[in-house]
Amino acid sequence: MDPMYVTQGLEIISAIFVFVVGVAAAAIVIMFVLDVSQSKDAVRHNYPVFGRLRETFTRLGEFFRQYFFALDREEMPFNRAEREWIYRSANGGDNTVPFGSTRSLSPVGTPIFVNCPFPSINDEIRDPDPIIFGPQCPNPYQSASVINISAMSFGALSKPAVQALARGAARASCWINTGEGGLSSYHLEGGPDIVFQIGTAKYGVRSDDGSLSEKKLKRIAERPQVKMIELKLSQGAKPGKGGIVPGVKITREIAGIRGIPVGKDSISPNRHPEIDSVSELINEINHIRGIAQKPVGFKMCIGAYDWFGDLCAEINKRGLDSAPDFITVDGGEGGTGAAPMPLIDNVGLPLKESLPMVIDMLESHGLRDRVKIIASGKLVTPAEVAWAYCAGADTVVSARAFMFAIGCIQALRCNTNNCPTGITTHKKSLQGGLNPVNKAEKVANFVHKMRKGTSIIAHSCGVEHARALKRKHVRIVQPNGKSVPLDELYPQEAA
Repeated sequence: MDPMYVTQGLEIISAIFVFVVGVAAAAIVIMFVLDVSQSKDAVRHNYPVFGRLRETFTRLGEFFRQYFFALDREEMPFNRAEREWIYRSANGGDNTVPFGSTRSLSPVGTPIFVNCPFPSINDEIRDPDPIIFGPQCPNPYQSASVINISAMSFGALSKPAVQALARGAARASCWINTGEGGLSSYHLEGGPDIVFQIGTAKYGVRSDDGSLSEKKLKRIAERPQVKMIELKLSQGAKPGKGGIVPGVKITREIAGIRGIPVGKDSISPNRHPEIDSVSELINEINHIRGIAQKPVGFKMCIGAYDWFGDLCAEINKRGLDSAPDFITVDGGEGGTGAAPMPLIDNVGLPLKESLPMVIDMLESHGLRDRVKIIASGKLVTPAEVAWAYCAGADTVVSARAFMFAIGCIQALRCNTNNCPTGITTHKKSLQGGLNPVNKAEKVANFVHKMRKGTSIIAHSCGVEHARALKRKHVRIVQPNGKSVPLDELYPQEAA
């Protein structure tokens, strides 16, 4: 090689290096001046340039903790052991673990299932007999699945995420709840059973003034795939506050489905303006049922509960036909929706307290057979689902479990439109790895593994399937370290 070319090449590289170093030095000098001259951030003022790394390390810490520092059972809201069980299930893999459990059985509230000495020889995994919702309705609904997909809106979720969940629900013979964001064409893909949710903003069935449009509701209810209508009063993530979808997520398509402006934050009212008493709640349920001709119930996170006795009394006064066909009891543990931390952390009863309480109140008023109970709230493993059946639930729904099944890594970026797995973002560049066909298979795999896992617990307890579990089949660890049967903590069912 000609030495002249070598010399020229080295000179070019040297010039580039000097330029890069010069730009970097200039940037450092500018940042130094900006930091020492500002007074809003004490760290940056006292430690110019280097103080900027604190915010970067804080953000990166969320990611590195789950890989390098946190133990299998430490993380919140879902720990690595729970997530890995779902991932393996969604992949159709082996869920057995070696060398004993990593879960401590001593924390207060830990459920311990009571295995029987002589379990049935026949341990066939099967769904129980179907639950019939609204048997008095012109179009009752039957469902046998022990786990279903809880409310997640198109808008909060991306197009491929909804497609994957809908197709997976159809393959797994479970239902999918639309969430309060309206019914999209993506919910219909694959032909799953659908529960249409009406939120406080009436998205998808709203008139120009925000009230319920009977015409739009009737049009949706006439779809064969729509099996039930759920009136959302509140949810565990933010009881007492309406839903929030940032404007960056409100595309033209989403705005058209919801009936709202493009690009503006979508904030629902904190309650239905037309419902201000138990009497008005019953009126609205019957009004919707009259239009839809299908089962209608309501969803809420339980906090104050005196009103629930008034609700039961009003139902008995009017007659059983006036009752909601189901109640979805959502725990106050928080959920998929973005919400203020004070509401997520400290408002609303957890499901482990509210679920048996609601069931017992219905029982005491003679309404338990009439009103079906759907349990919702951080139920992502077979043990948690089995506990809900022990408490008396008729069926179970989960949202975040299915998000994990289609690839969620708990990056905690749901409300930023920057979800790295494409599940809660509308950026096409981030959705490329979320293949609806592939992910639908993972959804079906997860449902199968959940059925298998709950069946294993049920058979160990001496019953045929999860829905046959009773409160006597699970014990709850108490502050003194001993466990107490659930039917002693909540004895009415056994009475």
